Amino acid sequence: MRTLNKSERKELEACTRSQTIESRAAIRARIILEYVDGRKVREISEMVGITPKQIYMWIDRYEGSGLEGLNTIKRPGRPAKNGISAKNKLVKKVCSRPPKGHSRWTVRSLSNALKLSKSFVHRTLKENKLFPHRLSTFMYSPDPQFEDKLLEVVGLYMNPPENAVVLCVDEKTGIQALDRTQPILPLRSKHPKAWTNEYVRHGTRTLLAALEINTGKVTAWVNKTRKSIDFVTFMNMVAQTYPNQRLYVVMDNLNIHKGKHIKDWLAQHPLITFHFTPTHASWVNLIECFFSILTRRGLQQAVHRSTKELENFLKTFIAEYNKQCGPFTWTKGPDKLKNIIQLTHDFQKQVV
Repeated sequence: MRTLNKSERKELEACTRSQTIESRAAIRARIILEYVDGRKVREISEMVGITPKQIYMWIDRYEGSGLEGLNTIKRPGRPAKNGISAKNKLVKKVCSRPPKGHSRWTVRSLSNALKLSKSFVHRTLKENKLFPHRLSTFMYSPDPQFEDKLLEVVGLYMNPPENAVVLCVDEKTGIQALDRTQPILPLRSKHPKAWTNEYVRHGTRTLLAALEINTGKVTAWVNKTRKSIDFVTFMNMVAQTYPNQRLYVVMDNLNIHKGKHIKDWLAQHPLITFHFTPTHASWVNLIECFFSILTRRGLQQAVHRSTKELENFLKTFIAEYNKQCGPFTWTKGPDKLKNIIQLTHDFQKQVV
């Protein structure tokens, strides 16, 4: 058996960790490393996902020519029609402005523009991990106090003050009472639950909710509107739920959270303080996690024939949820938030 020296082993190990090398080259490197370490061919086959016959072939090449034997042998036949220059031209084109009248490039439009085959275009895009049909979203916060507000809220999550309760508050507005015009077809083997595309609107409701992060318990109120006076009424409910307790309330920068009514209310409740998340940073407020649970488990496939039925459903859902809820744990401390803080600062410098 041929043995590896230190430099050869280092080279093969680098191949297995590389993010840029072809996956088949990384597999060959791993085969040889496992082989020289005494692993059986069948075990290697299961590890790398190729047949024992192929593994024997690469072992034979290694035994005969060393690491040089791992290079792909050039096969006879017509040379490739399009080379590196065509690929570079394609990559540059797909990252440029699309043709007039279009919002993005497609395989067909790139093929026509560059006189290349659609298979070559598709293959090159896949090799370079370019996906013009996909679109992701982002939102940078323009808040000049982004870092201070973010770290203040995260500090409350990770190191809450003793003998105090941290609550996350927000409103889920426009919850629709939707009914379907035809009966729903139940779930069956090989057939998912189904309903008609046509629906009837019966009005909307707003859910005001407060999440206690240490227990996951939700205090909620279903209402028709979302006004300053409504928010004060809800906060009175929260204060009655936690009598004579120090409350740190996390919320967004909505105007009803900062109006005259709420300022007067805060003056009458010295044990309660508000802590605002940065602008356009709703992800910092843990109540959004509960709203996501409510949407996926409760509202997504629900049918309601009236707003009264919707209200009863929301109240029942929250009551059942509180019976089995658990704490919400924030895991990203200041060290893990350095990147987003720096990116936000860089964005704010660009737009100033």
